[in-house]
Amino acid sequence: MNTEQLIFYFFAALLLTSALMVVAMQNLVRSIFLFFVALFSLAALYVFALADFIAITQVVIYVGGVLVLMLFAFMLSNKELLNSLHPIKTSFKFYQLTGIFICLTFLFILVSLNLQIDFSGLNWIKSSAPILERDNTTHTIGILSMTRYLLPFEVLSVFIMMALIGAAHLARKDKKA
Repeated sequence: MNTEQLIFYFFAALLLTSALMVVAMQNLVRSIFLFFVALFSLAALYVFALADFIAITQVVIYVGGVLVLMLFAFMLSNKELLNSLHPIKTSFKFYQLTGIFICLTFLFILVSLNLQIDFSGLNWIKSSAPILERDNTTHTIGILSMTRYLLPFEVLSVFIMMALIGAAHLARKDKKA
């Protein structure tokens, strides 16, 4: 195994463990920091897939968005949130075990399907040219996102705005006299 494979497997393992811990954590602060680690690990995996634009977008938008998420979580939640940090409990509740079971089931399905598919026999892979390090994928992604995929891009932005408005509405504290 060479160095590149070791680094790839390190980031893949870091992504899987941090994502599982985000789901299992009960503390909001720790979950957000672990989500931050998971997004950085995913950006590193994009670099290994020669998707440089997606990796940079992942860091700038999503990792930057997590920092904004942390600020909103601290501002809109209870002020005693940071005081409630305590050692990690090892006991899992039923719904956490159910969530882990569902995630592991989906992982098993994905791995089994991946082992059954003959990727070298797919026509769209045979006809496509390999991506080289010198190729300009940013130009192609920019053209496709502003022509062919403009409508899904705009619909996604509306959904994200609706989610932000809903989150702000839910986080608003009503003063009852």
